Amino acid sequence: MPCAGRAAKFYDPDPPPPAKRPAILSSDITGLRNAHIEAAMSPKLQNIVIPYAPRPLQRELHDAMDAKRWGVVVCHRRFGKTVWAINHILRDAIMSKKAHPRYAYMAPTYRQAKNVAWDYLKPFAGAIPGVKLHETELRCDLPTGGRISLLGAENPDSLRGIYLDGCVMDEVAQMPENVFPEVIRPALSARKGWAVFVGTPKGQNAFYGIYEQASGNEDWLCVVNRASETGVLDDVELTAAKQTMTEDQYQQEFECSWNANIPGAIYGKELEAAQSAGRICNVPYDPAHKVDTWWDLGVGDSTAIWFTQGVGRAVHVIDFYEARNEGLPHYCEILNQRKYLYGTHNAPHDIEVRELGSGKSRKEVAWDLGLNFRVVPRLPIEDGIHAGQMLIPRLWFDRDRCNNGLEALRQYHRAYNERTRSFRASPVHDWTSHASDAFRYFAVGYRESGPMLKAPQRQAVMDYDPFAA
Repeated sequence: MPCAGRAAKFYDPDPPPPAKRPAILSSDITGLRNAHIEAAMSPKLQNIVIPYAPRPLQRELHDAMDAKRWGVVVCHRRFGKTVWAINHILRDAIMSKKAHPRYAYMAPTYRQAKNVAWDYLKPFAGAIPGVKLHETELRCDLPTGGRISLLGAENPDSLRGIYLDGCVMDEVAQMPENVFPEVIRPALSARKGWAVFVGTPKGQNAFYGIYEQASGNEDWLCVVNRASETGVLDDVELTAAKQTMTEDQYQQEFECSWNANIPGAIYGKELEAAQSAGRICNVPYDPAHKVDTWWDLGVGDSTAIWFTQGVGRAVHVIDFYEARNEGLPHYCEILNQRKYLYGTHNAPHDIEVRELGSGKSRKEVAWDLGLNFRVVPRLPIEDGIHAGQMLIPRLWFDRDRCNNGLEALRQYHRAYNERTRSFRASPVHDWTSHASDAFRYFAVGYRESGPMLKAPQRQAVMDYDPFAA
């Protein structure tokens, strides 16, 4: 497997003097399957065989990761990701031309690193003459001057000050979120090292955030390996697993679902399908189409706004905004800052409720500020949710500008009643409700663009009273 940015073939005709650090004098390293490495462990060259035979998918990952600096590898259970990770680090450490290269494999805890990875590193690295394995420190010192350390993420501050040329972070979903940005990323900066995040999904956490960042980014390797696609586990084993696991557990552990472990998720499957189909991506504003806004209004609570454009049969969701404890003037300013060409502004029925203090409805206040709201038809919540589920297959979401709104939709769920062993009819009212309610109004009130079939208003509205004082 050739390494991008590193020589896959190099040869020194003169053996190094004894006083110098031993150097690899490899004639050809094309893969890790029975890889032969001619090394100057002594004046006489020796052949080394690394006892590692990668599966085809593992080999593809080695090759793909060689061409990238950053990578995210999402794998089902028993894929062999730890074996892949250890051997990828070992190969890179052997072939590195840097002085005193340093590499790390990180697990959520130090104990996990020892139980899971150390038993793999010992036989693979132990095939190299002159290697030193430090059991108490979980460290491998190579005769070429390289070093591989196994680390735990439970105490990130203890790792500050190290430098790294490469790092594999295994089961990132179980690690503290500050480990990579505050410790590992600075450690990679001085020598421009690489990093790859591997693991199995566990909801929308830091690992999911990294996966979203990598998805569609040409600078990142982003791979998802599902059990139904890899063939690592046969159908008999997968069928047996389904019989002893819940559907959500199976989808999470074997099918790499990000939403499966959110009990009662309402839009989880639809959004996961949109992600897989590439419809959560970069969706720019199109000046040739007007932008409609869809509101869930709150005063002491949050106000959420979705921005959409109808483009043919597809609907582009190009923006999202949410704020708390702000009045309508604030949101008018936000709309002006966006500089979109607006079509309709849509709000729920409660916008017409008059306030006791002023005697005006919020619709009238908005009119004074230059916003003419259209009232969305009032439907039962369940009907609105169903409309949203039916609409999502037509939607294209902008990944960056709609990130907060998408996260709310993914987490929007019904509570589970342990006593009745069923989900409640009403969704949980929490931080996800405002964005989800605005989305529901969008699904209920959205109308196809096209020729107007009837007058938008049957009777003129006139508030002027000639007899008023």
